[in-house]
Amino acid sequence: MNAGIGQLLPSDEGLNHQIVDTFGTVATPDLSWTEKIWTTIVRKDGSLQVDCGLGKYPNRNVIDGFGGVARGIEQLTVRASRELAPNPEEMAVGPISYEVVDPMKRVRFRLAENDVLPVRFDLMFERTFPAFFEDRHLDREGFRIVSDVIRYHQAGTVSGWIDVDGERIEVRPEEWYAFRDHSWGVRGAVGTRPDDLEPPRMPSTFHFHWTPMLMENPDGSRYEVHYYFIQGGGVLRHHTGYINHPDGRQEPIVRVIPQVTYEEDTRFLKGGKIILLMASGEQRTVEIEAMEGRTGFHLLPALYGVFKGARHGMWQGPLKLDGERVEDCDTFSGGLGASWQLRDCPIRVREGKATGLGILESTISGDFPEFGLPEAREAGRA
Repeated sequence: MNAGIGQLLPSDEGLNHQIVDTFGTVATPDLSWTEKIWTTIVRKDGSLQVDCGLGKYPNRNVIDGFGGVARGIEQLTVRASRELAPNPEEMAVGPISYEVVDPMKRVRFRLAENDVLPVRFDLMFERTFPAFFEDRHLDREGFRIVSDVIRYHQAGTVSGWIDVDGERIEVRPEEWYAFRDHSWGVRGAVGTRPDDLEPPRMPSTFHFHWTPMLMENPDGSRYEVHYYFIQGGGVLRHHTGYINHPDGRQEPIVRVIPQVTYEEDTRFLKGGKIILLMASGEQRTVEIEAMEGRTGFHLLPALYGVFKGARHGMWQGPLKLDGERVEDCDTFSGGLGASWQLRDCPIRVREGKATGLGILESTISGDFPEFGLPEAREAGRA
């Protein structure tokens, strides 16, 4: 060891260095530095969904992950967390693993047999479209940059199998669709917030969408609609959006105007229209609706927020496995506030004669009469 140089790893054999240090070191000592992967895999009838992901936090000596299944309002989630050392390059934690089979084309997600829940899967994602970058997500809290993240996402098909409660389900590409993403940088809400900081100032209203939608025209040609916005207290905190094409072209969306409806209690997305204002001056309209069966994988049990005293990136010891089966996600939300409503909601979409499938993540809290939502009246409902 040299005190001024990071740990030497097998990756250091390649000609890929970008900073004057080893691959055992990231560019900032910020404890929020995160590299994260995520995928969602949905049966086209909306009856079954798999979500899986890993997060790596080098400055925390932690790698964690989740894998689970949603079917209607039931969800089974397995979580795992381990110390990053002594295997910092292994993309696995407990029964959850991720493998790059063919870069930017094929990746494999697995949840092996485990002692937590009777759910496992072995799934191969294969690209339908190239990977597309979103705009950099840069956000500040007072004088500190709390988010400086880049992300790419990709649409694809999937094959393999899922086993839930001893029932094996074959996954055939023509019956399923999938999206995945990969992000890295300084990310907000990682680990426990220090107790000597000024309390966060929560906005009176909050609205968030992240959605990829893969569209197909009657002639078989395809394109993707993707946008992401965060609005807090009536102020737009972040926006990125593009119409993406198979040849790699991206047409910028400069503004998104959602005209959608939500259920009042659960804030489950019902449907509506999304108005897209393009950089070219064109206005486009995408109609969306949630699929039958109310399937939507809740991300709070994946530790996107504080759940059972834990949050992603938190050190939980050399190895920890846990999870739970929630039989009715609609009645499970008491006391968890707006964070429980964050879910990967499968949607059907239409633009003119083009139709497609997608995922919409959303959170909406506070008084939004334009969406038919008065401020939540029950404690814990938002």
